[in-house]
Amino acid sequence: MAPDRGCGSTGSANGVLPKYKSITGPEDGSSASNLQGEEAIEDAEDDGQQITNQRRRRSEARKYLAEHAEEGQNFTVRGVLVGLVIGVIICFSNMYFGLQTGWVSGMSMPAALIGFAFFKSIAKYIDYPFTPVENVLVQTVAGALGTMPLGCGFVGVIPALNYMLRSEENGPLVLGVGKLIIWSLGICFFGVVFAVPLRQEVIIREKLKFPSGTATALMIRVLHGNKGNAGMVEHDSRMDTLKHRHRGEPYTTIEAVPSGGPSAEDEPLPETYPEREEQNEEGLRMDYRSDWKSKIQLLVISFSFSAGYTVLSYFIPHLRKIPVFGLPLASNWLWTLNPSPAYVGQGIIMGHTTTLHMLLGAIAGWGILSPLAKNKGWAPGPVSDWATGSKGWIVWVSLAIMLADSVVSIGWLAARPLFLNGGRYATEFRERVRHSGWKSFLSTDQSRKGYTALDASEPSTSLIPRPACHRRSVGDRSLRESLELIKEDRDLPDVDAPAEYLVSNRVVIVGLIASIAFCIGAIHFTFGDLVPLYATIVAVLLALLLSVMGVRALGETDLNPVSGISKLTQLFFALIIPQSNKNSVIINLLAGAVSESGALQAGDMMQDLKTGHLVGAAPKAQFYGQLIGSFVGAFVSAGVYKLYTNVYEVPGELFQVPTGYVWIFTARLVTGQGLPEMAWQWALGAGILFAVTTGLRVAGQGKGWQSFIPGGIAVAVGEFC
Repeated sequence: MAPDRGCGSTGSANGVLPKYKSITGPEDGSSASNLQGEEAIEDAEDDGQQITNQRRRRSEARKYLAEHAEEGQNFTVRGVLVGLVIGVIICFSNMYFGLQTGWVSGMSMPAALIGFAFFKSIAKYIDYPFTPVENVLVQTVAGALGTMPLGCGFVGVIPALNYMLRSEENGPLVLGVGKLIIWSLGICFFGVVFAVPLRQEVIIREKLKFPSGTATALMIRVLHGNKGNAGMVEHDSRMDTLKHRHRGEPYTTIEAVPSGGPSAEDEPLPETYPEREEQNEEGLRMDYRSDWKSKIQLLVISFSFSAGYTVLSYFIPHLRKIPVFGLPLASNWLWTLNPSPAYVGQGIIMGHTTTLHMLLGAIAGWGILSPLAKNKGWAPGPVSDWATGSKGWIVWVSLAIMLADSVVSIGWLAARPLFLNGGRYATEFRERVRHSGWKSFLSTDQSRKGYTALDASEPSTSLIPRPACHRRSVGDRSLRESLELIKEDRDLPDVDAPAEYLVSNRVVIVGLIASIAFCIGAIHFTFGDLVPLYATIVAVLLALLLSVMGVRALGETDLNPVSGISKLTQLFFALIIPQSNKNSVIINLLAGAVSESGALQAGDMMQDLKTGHLVGAAPKAQFYGQLIGSFVGAFVSAGVYKLYTNVYEVPGELFQVPTGYVWIFTARLVTGQGLPEMAWQWALGAGILFAVTTGLRVAGQGKGWQSFIPGGIAVAVGEFC
């Protein structure tokens, strides 16, 4: 019989191990080598155990998603109707504020809060409870409808076409309600459909933060009393740590999690899932479920105060122009204060950093550039005149700032994956060629050889702790098995809802083709031969490409650069549409509007899908909810726009439509129209300056000093508003 080679057996008859001379070097070097080997083996076994725990958590997360996706409340008639009502309110608010400043807000968190408050107040009258996934549906529908004033161009492009086009530019174009609805329907769908295939990449695989979507999910879970962690996200951070460890990268120590489940102390949650049930120093817990009433009371009080101010200022217009710096400065230089609660609320939403940058722009534009242009004779007309006054002169400087910011920031978004991951991609490519050859890229065999997938509910038998002497004899095999487990885990599909609750590829393909075709047809029906067919097709395709950048920017920074995207589109169309074309300005405006709408719709859809993923809502239900909200929003926003323009003077004292002037001035600039005296010199200097500052902001992403570098878009908006 062959002798037993285990460490507990003997190599001789008397049970004493024979002595062998070391051939590995000095004794102390051998000890150090053995110690390093022991540490490597222990690390490998710890990693293998952590991988097994991660698989268990991933199985629990998948079960969590499946259970919530199956709930009947994912898509309900009552949820859609309540979402539509809330969306109409948001639409009126965004149209009012957008015609004044050009800024709109999705208001997903207020929509979720209002929906919760409504169903909470009628809880005893409804047959089945209002759940978190239904709350996701409400805010999805409301957000889709509420952002249509911007998505359909009613706060910028459409007023520019209606009121600002010159006769030599084939203007003005006055569109009836019917054509406005067709136009809105044409551009409101393709961005929503295009966002669906991006979800798998940016939410499931890359797990971008989408801060607003994550915050909305947090609020929904808190409102419904569900503050626990679904286990969906810990897997991401811990598996990344394991992978970094085996790449030789720095890592933080991770303690093994007991099989009974993670505890609050040793289970740190990542930033994308900040909700936790914590105690303060006195051991007191916050009662989140009862806090919603105070939020609703605050919302009602704020709404009533803002509505009262709006009605009062309609009859007393001077309330919108308070001469805080004196009457001479107010009458000569337009230095007044508008204490509108809408501005206050929007400032709260944007944050102090953005509003301070806007204040800096206002000081530079109205305190420095406007008096300079007037006194130098560059803008000889009245200050308030958009054509000959300094109000219109400083817009050109603002445009240059916006274009510079857009080119640098979006250019970085396009180059960032290659810049950050180019080395890793090249290394993986070389390794694959070295191990498998060039033919591996043509192989369709996806089977994994040499190991078997482990079920998350079953313990690993190959990584059970063994005595140290035995681990030494099989150390290489344990390390190799651990590495194979990590590689295998990386190849497993990421946690997502069951396939039957996802939007199918067939729906995406058919929907994308149909929505693009409908968009092209709607634009041709609305504007006829003013816009050539090839220009419309190019505009839609360019919108899809730029929407990807917008979605990534939104996921990483919570800012969707739709303004920059539209300006880049206008710049591009200036290159393909000859200046001799009499309709070049109209084509330029509409192309930018298509890109802006596509990026906005795709970004809103992705933000909502992030919320739904964290809460466990079915993506298919959200998709159809977004389509319904967009469909109704096309009708509502067109009607609200006509209502405001019929009741108020546009452009006028209340609705100056500054964004409309930005659109038309940009179109004239890129199509070769003349600039006012000295405008191009100052615009060029401002563009170079803010190209540098934007580059600094990109380089300082996540660092404390970044907030002290002015943001180009915020400064530009502050200048012309």
